[in-house]
Amino acid sequence: MARPFDRITVIVLDGVGIGALPDAAQFGEDDPNSNTLLHIHEKFPLQVPQMAKIGLSCLLPLATKAVSGGWGIMREQSPGKDTTTGHWEIAGIVLPQPFPTYPHGFPDEVIKPFCERIGRGILANYPASGTEIIQKLGDEHVATGKPIVYTSADSVFQIAAHEDVIPLPELYRICQIAREILCGKHAVGRVIARPFAGKSGNYERTRARHDFSLLPLAPTVLDLLKKKKLTSIGVGKIGDIFAEQGLTESYPVKGNEACMQSTLELLQKKNKGLLFVNLVDFDMLYGHRNDPKGFRDALEAFDKQMPDLLERMHDKDLLILTADHGNDPTTPSTDHSREYVPLLVYHKRMQRLIPLGERSSFADIGKTVADNFGLSGKCIHGTSFLPQIV
Repeated sequence: MARPFDRITVIVLDGVGIGALPDAAQFGEDDPNSNTLLHIHEKFPLQVPQMAKIGLSCLLPLATKAVSGGWGIMREQSPGKDTTTGHWEIAGIVLPQPFPTYPHGFPDEVIKPFCERIGRGILANYPASGTEIIQKLGDEHVATGKPIVYTSADSVFQIAAHEDVIPLPELYRICQIAREILCGKHAVGRVIARPFAGKSGNYERTRARHDFSLLPLAPTVLDLLKKKKLTSIGVGKIGDIFAEQGLTESYPVKGNEACMQSTLELLQKKNKGLLFVNLVDFDMLYGHRNDPKGFRDALEAFDKQMPDLLERMHDKDLLILTADHGNDPTTPSTDHSREYVPLLVYHKRMQRLIPLGERSSFADIGKTVADNFGLSGKCIHGTSFLPQIV
């Protein structure tokens, strides 16, 4: 059988959920009331005609009507609402249990060896907003040289440090030490370097963030592509999220604009395989900061890049737009939300709208990629929607 598509581009709109999952109450008190896209649209009406045309109008009450594309929503099977869990499931891994979280901070069996190995004490060690904690403890950090360690509702060990106090190479080194310590029952999904700059009263996080993720717990569709000598390209945070495993190329650029520029350039090449892109700004700059207008503006900016994106697609290109979790900026919470995510699918041969329904797992994307390229592997969970869109 001929391969339907030579290249599949999966773009993850980080944090762009579309309604609370039935089990949302288990993940946070604000999660049952979360609907990232709808609530943004209700406060600041979205003008996203390109996404609307390929199916978003079937999911939201938008002015522009849908024309052709596949549309649906996806449920997360894995017990989580974090970046790693969401992306791993997109790539075919359904986690049997959640990554550990630390609502009361990390225990001595983690903190003590960490301090011993880095040769200094720490500040904080409790859940906090990253932008708030650097204002609260930034001066003490600058005076003492102690890194600020904090977490969130997600499975993360975050280390904030002023770039003039702990230079980036040293910050990354101590993050790697934390990654080595956080294993076994304390194997958090990510250790995150959170550098900041500025003066007292006006500290700001910089773009030099770096994630140190666990290795995927099983082979993903990325591994299968690489094994078959097909391209498996990551843009943005993808390399961090998968610890570079399974990737043939990685472009760790920062921010939506740079990620989209890399994506557009890569689409001009004649590579065959997967182009996997994460657009982090929706989540990092607007969801976590409860900024619905900024979130709306970022979605509209992405939509304005869609014509160029679609123009660069070849006849045997497939585009999939989705998300990894929610992050409703209109609720009191500044954490991720347990939500359905949108599924928008488009290729140039589509002549009509194709309802893809409610998918039982994010892994349906990984299974579709595997199905398209004839990749065999029981490790990839999910149900392919390839027959519905070809």
